[in-house]
Formats: sequence, structure tokens, C-alpha cells
Amino acid sequence: MSKKKILFITPPYHAGVVEVAGKWVPLYLVYLAGAARKAGYHVAIFDAMTKDVGYAEIEQKIRSYKPDFIAASVFTCTAPDATLVVETAKKVDPSIKTILGGVHASFMYEEMFSNTDALDFIVRGEGEQTIVELLDAVTKQGDLSRVKGIVYRDKGGLAVTPERPLMENLDNQPMAWDLLDWNDYHYFVIPGSRLGAVDTSRGCDKECTFCSQQKYWKQKWRARSPEDIVREMLELRDKYGVDVVLFTDDYPTPDRARWEKLLDLLIEKQAGQYILMETRAADIIRDEDILHKYRQAGIIHIYVGTEATDQKSLDYIKKDLSTGESKKALALCRKHGIITETSMILGFPDETEDSIARTLELVMDFNPDMAHFLAIAPWPYSDIYKDLEPYIVVKDYRKYNLIDPILKPKNMTLEEVDKAIVDCYRAFYMNRYAEMTLQERDEFKKKYMVTAMKLMMSNSFIKKKIGATMGEMPPEVRKIIESAEA
Repeated sequence: MSKKKILFITPPYHAGVVEVAGKWVPLYLVYLAGAARKAGYHVAIFDAMTKDVGYAEIEQKIRSYKPDFIAASVFTCTAPDATLVVETAKKVDPSIKTILGGVHASFMYEEMFSNTDALDFIVRGEGEQTIVELLDAVTKQGDLSRVKGIVYRDKGGLAVTPERPLMENLDNQPMAWDLLDWNDYHYFVIPGSRLGAVDTSRGCDKECTFCSQQKYWKQKWRARSPEDIVREMLELRDKYGVDVVLFTDDYPTPDRARWEKLLDLLIEKQAGQYILMETRAADIIRDEDILHKYRQAGIIHIYVGTEATDQKSLDYIKKDLSTGESKKALALCRKHGIITETSMILGFPDETEDSIARTLELVMDFNPDMAHFLAIAPWPYSDIYKDLEPYIVVKDYRKYNLIDPILKPKNMTLEEVDKAIVDCYRAFYMNRYAEMTLQERDEFKKKYMVTAMKLMMSNSFIKKKIGATMGEMPPEVRKIIESAEA
């Protein structure tokens, strides 16, 4: 019997500012493709999102590759496009078996099956072992009911098999790095760079009610060994020319001893790669005595999820964080030459123009290098969804991107929330631009920040937002945009 083929596809979804800074590796597909190939299947990856192509190109790829299976991973905002991907596959060849996975599909499988007849299977949760067993069961006409972690059509309804336990060991997973078109992946903030991604751990043990990750990973945290992480980073550097690495995990630092060992190994091996990451404010404060190692190891940019500047709001979303911790953590990073980034979630039911203005004022006081002002998007499977459901007025999942307001506060319109978000961006970055160009002495940081801000302000999405919400573009914004485009 000839080997069966599976084609992994990213839905061609775009959300504006998400892609301003770079073209990002679809790491989840690299893991799944690696597992399928190790099991004996022919595998390909078509990153339609990064290539900025549409369904005509996806159809062409399917026709030329002639897969037996196609698979895509689904976030809430990409769900409509993932549905169109499986429908495109069935249009090309009805015998192709279609598979969806990822966080949205794992929780919203009934809705996804009801939206289209073109969907054959959903993989729930961690997928490396499940995808292989599913492919084997279909290829060898095995018993699907024995494959843990899947949903499929059966006798006019849906068959939901028991959940699959999380993998115990994350080291030495087969990775299909060679299937990517590496010319596609760049971090625009550092011109000429090649951008890779590494998962140093999976999961988070916190209880943030708006977050999907703690539910998806069952509030458990599992880590790779520092040795395995560094081995992969050096392979990406030496084999594929990767000089910027994104640590994709939400929380890489809870185990201080393991984390410091990773830093020490990166310093010892002289990996020489720039590292982008996120972590919790409390861990940065905990590591005050070793923050110099962060920078030596290559960490240049840390995202700290402050989410709110008001303690009442933090407690409401169970953020397990104090506003004082956020401010101190950001100051410590700046002291060690690390670019800081944070975000604020706006548009809760009690939001007003005054409360947003206070948030902006406090963000200025926090003084991060970069800030995002996000519209609350309660995922339909999140703990907070039921509380916020009465205020949700937008049902189009494509808008659930933390950029477009979907929730109407009691005393604001959607248009007012949208305008307030743009006002926050404009005010913050005008202030930071003036400060960076006039006061910053660190030339690397100055160049990095000015490039990042120009990328954001010259982005077509931002320009459209500014024009739609403010009419005539403010002169200071126009000046920076013209400078960026020169």
C-alpha cells in the first residue's frame, strides 16, 4: 500500500496589527507534521496565512499535491476561514478526509460540525498522538471509537471519544522544520532577520477567566528540558539561519531553577539569537538578581500581560496580579535594556470614556516601551463568556480578534469604544515616539522602537482605523506615517 498524504493548511485569515511586526511560524503544524511523517505519512505544509494568498491558491495546492487528508488548526477568529478550507478540499475531491483541531474546534465541535457538511473529524486537545492514531484508523479501516480525543459523525449524530491524557514528555519531539518555506518568516522590527519559534513549555496553572489556554491545557504546566530547548535553537540557527526566536509559550518561567539553567546554557553555547517572549510580572520581580542573564542569553523583548491598571478589574478576571507588580516588573526590564510590551483590555460592560482615559493615564505611568489596547473578546468557551454574553452584539467570529469591539458597554456604543482604542494608541505612541527620539541613549533600543512604531503607524489597518474613527488624520500621525513610507 502506498503511503497516504496529509496536507496541513493555515486558514487565510488576517487581523491587521497581529501581522505588523513579522511573519510568524505556524509552530503547531510543524509539530503535527513531524508526528505524522514519523508515523510513515507523506506530509506537506501550506502556510496560506503567511504567504498572504487566498482560496484559489489553496485549491491549486490541493489539486497539485493530491492529499488523502487535509488538516487545519482553528482559533475563534479563524473558524469561518477554517470552514472554507475544508469546503475547498471537498470541492476539489470529495474523498479527501478533512480534519480540524486547535482550541476553538476542541471546545466548539458541535457548532463547527453544524456549520458545514465538509468536516469529517475534529481533534480535541493536544494533537501529536491523536492525529497519528486517527490517520492510522482511517487508513487501515480501524475502530474510530478507540481513538481518544476525536469527534466524528456517526449514525446521524456526533461520536465524541474520551479525552486523551496530556503527553508526559515534551522532549525530542519530531519537528518538520524542513517543510517550511523559510524565506517567508521575518521579524520586521529587525530588518533582514529570519524568525523562528520554540515552545519551551505548554500550559499555565493560573485561572484567568478570559483566557483560552488554561482551559485547553487543563490548568497544567509541563516543561521541556533546557538541553532540548537549546539543541533545537542551535539547529534552527545552524540549519535554517534563524537569528530571532519567539518563545511561543504563555508562561515559560514558573520553575526558577529550570529557567536559570536555560539562560546559563544559552550564554554558554553563545547561541547569538535575539529572543522574544512573554511571562508574568511576579517572575520578573523574583528574578531581579538574575535579570542580567536574561539580556546575556539574548532576550531583548518581553511581553508582560498586565491586562488592566485597576485592581478591581484584575481581580474580576482572576489575573492573580497587583498593579504594583506590573509597574515594578516593567521598570526592572528597562533597567536591564530589555524592551517591554504590555496590553490593556478595554470595553467591559461598565467601561466609560472616563475609565478608558484613566487607563491610558495609568499606562503612561507604567511606562512600557510598547502598549496594546485590546477590545475584550470573550471566547464562547471561556469562563467569563456567560457573564458577558448579554452585552455581545457582534456574532461574526472573524471580529473576535481583540481588535474589533464586539461587546457593547452599558454607557458606550461600539463606535465610541473603537474610537477610544485608536485614541489610546495614538496618544501613547506619539508620547513614546517623542521620548524615544529625544531621550533614548541605547542605540539598539532606539532603532528597534522607532522601527516598531513606524511599522504600526504605517500599517494599512491602523491607517484605516484612524481615518474611520477620527476623520482628518492628525498632523503628528501623518508626519510619522510619511516618514515610515519615505
